[in-house]
Amino acid sequence: MRSQRLRRRLVRQLVAEDVLHEQPWVQAFATVPRHVFLPRFFVPAGGQWAAVDRSDPGWLERVYSRDVLVTQLDDDPSRWELARATGSVPGTPTSSSSMPAIMAIMLEELQVRDGDQVLEIGTGTGYNAGLLCHRCGSGSVSTVDIDPGLTAAARERLSTCGYAPTCATGDGALGFPTGILFDRVLCTASVSTIPLAWLAQTVPGGLVVTTLNRPLGGGLVRLIVGEDGTAEGRILPRDGRFMPLRAHRLPPHPAHLPEPSDVDWRPTGLSMSEILKPRRHFEFFASLELPDIHPVRIEPDGTFALSHPDGSWARTRRTDSGVEVAQGGPRALWDLAEQAHHRWDSLGRPDRSHFGLTVRGDEQTLWLDNPETGLRWPLGGT
Repeated sequence: MRSQRLRRRLVRQLVAEDVLHEQPWVQAFATVPRHVFLPRFFVPAGGQWAAVDRSDPGWLERVYSRDVLVTQLDDDPSRWELARATGSVPGTPTSSSSMPAIMAIMLEELQVRDGDQVLEIGTGTGYNAGLLCHRCGSGSVSTVDIDPGLTAAARERLSTCGYAPTCATGDGALGFPTGILFDRVLCTASVSTIPLAWLAQTVPGGLVVTTLNRPLGGGLVRLIVGEDGTAEGRILPRDGRFMPLRAHRLPPHPAHLPEPSDVDWRPTGLSMSEILKPRRHFEFFASLELPDIHPVRIEPDGTFALSHPDGSWARTRRTDSGVEVAQGGPRALWDLAEQAHHRWDSLGRPDRSHFGLTVRGDEQTLWLDNPETGLRWPLGGT
């Protein structure tokens, strides 16, 4: 069958990308039919979103691509029908089937053992729950999503594939609705702080894997839960970004910034990409030293600026002689960024693998190298 050939191709790609290694997960990706969970979705269309379903040419190839596939806009399931009827629509993605690569990374980082009870936060399409069921057995997997429509559809699709995990509808930030204890908790959405309910539902020594929802410096974290509901672990070196849980969405940030005058610009040795791009290792440290800084996309050229809720801002531009910056507002954001870069350089340019996170109730602290003696920053910013 064509779907089987495409699944095998996807597995080869994930292995070649060095994100899929363990044979049980190789078998899961090779077996679980992703197309059952993605009968329809959205694709980008000139700044908006077009509706695609199984009747469209190339649908199956898209399903087994390495791309994230958006399945919902604006928390509104009717948006797909509208796009199908009238053409592409604007909207903000609120549910998706994640890139298979980041799914593979997170599943392997979960370090599942035979017999582990696993909780998935964020059922979505159900595909990731299907992978967990193939590896762990349906009786060992529970999954929860806040959207009852998503939960119902996922349950039906999972049943079609022969899987029957325990599916529940509820706020994933509150954990699972019943008092089950889990060995592993995997959240396929991002969080601004670690929900304490997850730690309360995880056995001591169990693992929690999730992603951090931050304007800068997001990415994967794995925590080991302690005896008293505390947790500690490391920021994982492989990057991954997810849509946030609804309860953890960041407030909208104004996109309008002042237009600098000619006299506002000065030379700088620091580029905007150094601050904003995760593959430039300064990005994570910059997020710690510059809390509450947001990247802002400037239209129509698509460049980015920095802004702060107090009205401060900074913009850069390239000239024949190099990079220039302009800034304004109550604080000089770019001066702070340059100071942070100098500090990062003096510390040996640590990448994200040098950082960790400690959770003790509402005190959630990021640290460099050592939780007791290293530099420390509050997870929630200032």
